[in-house]
Amino acid sequence: MAYKMIQVGTGGFGANWCSEFLPPNIKDGLIEVVAAVDINPENLEYAKRHLNLTAGQCYTDIHKAFNENRADFCTVVVPPAFHEGVVDVALSHDMHILSEKPIADSLEASVRIAKNVKKAGIKMGVTMSHRFDADKTTLRNIIRSGQYGPVDYIYSRFTCDCRKYASWGKFRHEIADPLLVEGAVHHLDLLADMGGAKCDRIFAETWNPEWGEYKGDSQAFVVMHLENGVRALYEGAKTNAVGLNQWTNEYIRVECEKATIILGNRRLEVFEYDPESTYRAVKEGQGTEVPLLTRDKWANAWLIEKFVRWLDGGEKMETNVEDNLQSVALIFSAIESSHTGMPIKTQDFLNSCI
Repeated sequence: MAYKMIQVGTGGFGANWCSEFLPPNIKDGLIEVVAAVDINPENLEYAKRHLNLTAGQCYTDIHKAFNENRADFCTVVVPPAFHEGVVDVALSHDMHILSEKPIADSLEASVRIAKNVKKAGIKMGVTMSHRFDADKTTLRNIIRSGQYGPVDYIYSRFTCDCRKYASWGKFRHEIADPLLVEGAVHHLDLLADMGGAKCDRIFAETWNPEWGEYKGDSQAFVVMHLENGVRALYEGAKTNAVGLNQWTNEYIRVECEKATIILGNRRLEVFEYDPESTYRAVKEGQGTEVPLLTRDKWANAWLIEKFVRWLDGGEKMETNVEDNLQSVALIFSAIESSHTGMPIKTQDFLNSCI
């Protein structure tokens, strides 16, 4: 039997939920969308068009939507500052929750949400979609196989030309720390996941060049030291002249004992160590290409399925809200580091809010 759900947020990225992520799971009989909510009535057209909802199933008032429709869970696809309010409404209706990242717009709010969800006995997942895309999943599987030995360090690059106002969605140009909160929330999460441990300490420098039409910082350098000794370096930029590795096309280089593994623009290649050679130089593109894994669903569509399987009593979703506190702790400890100019002990920073 399909789980009944309410889609909260149908504009912006919510439109992608309506057109791309929900339909495959509706087709598979996993979910039934019984209502949609958006404060902008024009955005509800996406729900009508792609989810075949009637006007009577579309609401601008979240309380009216939840009061008039019985559902097993809701999604949260609104700006981070509004996540906690939606979660509170869902909890008041004993409803499970699947939310876009980050959990909330502050570490304190994220911790409150996790505590309230646990207290209510509700299941909540967070859609860390990048970790579950085809290219990153293939890379992660290679790392975890151990065939190339332990990881030494990881470098990641994400650069874009989104300097003009509204080129990355209007609200991101209005908030503090847009790159870290809305972009690096995926990327730092990826680095810790691929490094295989929680972050011990983090150091970050963020800024916004004069030509970046943002109120907050749109550029960042971040250095992470994981608890297992793996190091990670991150370059993130939203206001460059061109985009070299834009959204979903990130560059990640993993230095292992027995190989250098490179993912760039969704192409994965391996350069194996040759113990008989010294001072060997190569060029990207000359390695052994690894085909990406294939499956019917990736990213958010796959995570919706994982969430439903969890509701069915299956394996706990990897990005459940409690475990995902590590992801928001990375972001907000990086912000703290940038503000103070000092490295931050990430786990101490998280524990200070719990």
